[in-house]
This record gives sequence, structure tokens and C-alpha cells, in this order.
Amino acid sequence: MSNLIEERVKLCREGKNPTLVCQMPSGWLVMADVQLLNGYCILLADPPLASLNDLTLEARARFLLDMSLAGDALLEATRAARVNYEILGNSDPALHAHLIPRYQAEPEEYRRGPAWFYPLEQAPRFDPQRHAALQQRIRTAVLGRLSFSLESFHA
Repeated sequence: MSNLIEERVKLCREGKNPTLVCQMPSGWLVMADVQLLNGYCILLADPPLASLNDLTLEARARFLLDMSLAGDALLEATRAARVNYEILGNSDPALHAHLIPRYQAEPEEYRRGPAWFYPLEQAPRFDPQRHAALQQRIRTAVLGRLSFSLESFHA
């Protein structure tokens, strides 16, 4: 594999990624290795491609719909005030979207800026035991939305 995103997709396909939340029509929703904010997730496109622009129009629509459905699920599961969405790909050139719950109770010096301003070294790492309940709440919320969206998307 050539980059971290492709490696993570491979682990998801093999059922070996402990951060896996669930499979979505456009890829895999996983919890981030570093939980800058509780519930931080990443949607990994499958198959991995360099960017959103490499997808067909229908596949783009599906990826962006999946991203927004995962965001809805994060709002429900975490009770966050909002979700920040970012598609970067500068470090790992494979399509993936960061979904970062933002909370009203965040310290003032961080609340208004990008989550990347938080001190990374102080952020908790994903822990399969510690994050299991939240991972399950997100999974349940996503799967409930997916069943509805699959029917509407093809209508």
C-alpha cells in the first residue's frame, strides 16, 4: 500500500481495523486514531482514489451524501453543537473526509478555530475499550440513516 488511507481501507476490507464504525456505500467510516475531539471520524473512500474529482458525478454525490449522513449521526451520538467537515488529501493523497464534532463547552481559545489548533500531543488516542460505547452509538445512528437514504437515493 502506498499511503495510510489505502492501508486503512485494506484493514477495513479484511475486518482488521479496530477503529471501524461501519461500511457505507461510498467507503468506510472509522474513528480517528487521535481523538482531538470526542467522536472525530474519517470517511475513507473505497476504492481509494486521489480526490473527489476522480469520482463520477453519481459517486461524488454518494460520497458527499454519506459524509453528511455520518455527520448527522455524529450530532446525534455525541450531542455536539455542530460538525466540521474537511476534505484535504495533502499528506495522504487518497480521498477521505474528516468529520470533527465541535462542542459548546470547548475552551474559548480553541472553539472558534480549526480543530488542528488543539495540542495534538495532549489529545487522547483511540482506545477500543474506552471508545466502544461511542463507536456503537455512531454505528447505530449511521445505519439507521443509511437504510432510509439508500431508498431515497435510488428513487
